Amino acid sequence: MEIETLRIKPPLSNDNRLLNASLLMFDLPTLIENMKHSHAWAKGELNAMILLKSPDKHVVLTALHEGTEINSFQSNDSVTFQIIEGKLMFQTRKESVTIDKGQLLTLHENINYRLTTMEETVFLLTIANGTLHQAKN
Repeated sequence: MEIETLRIKPPLSNDNRLLNASLLMFDLPTLIENMKHSHAWAKGELNAMILLKSPDKHVVLTALHEGTEINSFQSNDSVTFQIIEGKLMFQTRKESVTIDKGQLLTLHENINYRLTTMEETVFLLTIANGTLHQAKN
C-alpha cells in the first residue's frame, strides 16, 4: 500500500480540550488501542491523531499497517519519528536505516524521505516549524 501524504484527523475528545493548551497529557496505550479498533483501521487505512497543534509544532500519533509506504516531500519543517510499536525502514536519497520500537530518528528540513513499515507500526511524529530556526539566525 503506497500513500503520498498523511491524512490527519483530530482526536475525539468529550471534554473539548484545546490542542494547544499549555499542559497536555496522553495515555498512549489507550489511544493506540482505540485507533486500532476504528473503522478506518479495519478497512486497512492508516490512522493518525493530532495530539498537539500549535503555530510552531505538531505532534501526531500515527498507526500504520505492515507494508505501508509513504513518500513524503518535506518543506521547511524538521521532523522526528519516535517508534512506539513495530519497525520501519526510513530512506532518504543518501541513506537507509531501520528504526525499531524505542528508537528516535530526527530529520532536518528540506529533505525528501520514504517510509516503509516492516510490520504493524505506531510512532509519534513531531513536526517543528522551520521558520523558528530561520528567525534565530
